[in-house]
Amino acid sequence: MQPILNIALKAARKAGDVILQSYDRLDTINATSKGQHDFVTDVDKRAETKILEIIKKAYPNHAILTEETGAHAGDQNAMWIIDPLDGTHNYMRGFPHFCVSIGFKQRGKLEHALVYDPIRQEVFHASRGHGARLNDRRLRVTQTLYLDDALIATGFPVRNTKHLLPYLNQFNALMPHLANIRCSGSAALDLCYVAAGRLDGYFEMDLHPWDMAAGSLIVQEAGGMISDWQGQENYLDNGALIAATPEILTLLLKKIKDPIHE
Repeated sequence: MQPILNIALKAARKAGDVILQSYDRLDTINATSKGQHDFVTDVDKRAETKILEIIKKAYPNHAILTEETGAHAGDQNAMWIIDPLDGTHNYMRGFPHFCVSIGFKQRGKLEHALVYDPIRQEVFHASRGHGARLNDRRLRVTQTLYLDDALIATGFPVRNTKHLLPYLNQFNALMPHLANIRCSGSAALDLCYVAAGRLDGYFEMDLHPWDMAAGSLIVQEAGGMISDWQGQENYLDNGALIAATPEILTLLLKKIKDPIHE
């Protein structure tokens, strides 16, 4: 692993320990609402604190962007993008599908990424130009060529209900053309599952940079493609993302209509 990834792995495992310590005692978790259908728990905060301690000790001058505490000042040419617990609602309900997500941007470009699933002990990681791996196994996206053979994941825009009806209309129009659709509740893991060939594609809107930064690089390094819903590369800014094999992404772009920019 690259030095940056070694620090990311150390931080992610420490956060994972915090997450698992409370997983069998969910009734003791304190949760508050940040907005409509958007929650934070004391576990999110404690996991983030562990990550920050490790990164700031190793790289005290780096900038950091996190879900829970926002932007931390530092060198903007070296920025960590962190979600300490992606899939908080799953975690709160005991649904075993959540992860720690850590990405690293250098001079504005994603260079390193790590996503850790503490339940399955799976570490997805990638460095630009060096491929993507799950633990020690090299990852490649599937060779699926047609939508009617494709298993696709999505997430519904429950935090922004003005987009929900057009999104549901789009879902209904797309569904008959696919083998099936999944909705897991963790954007970071959905992206990693595309990279691992467990899914052929994934699309969602109203995402934040920490939801998708690490996973998007892992997909690309596994041979997949990423775009926003207009076929451009602005997904980290506008929050509308499609990830898939090259063939499936082209087909999804023909079907998916962007309700924000129409």
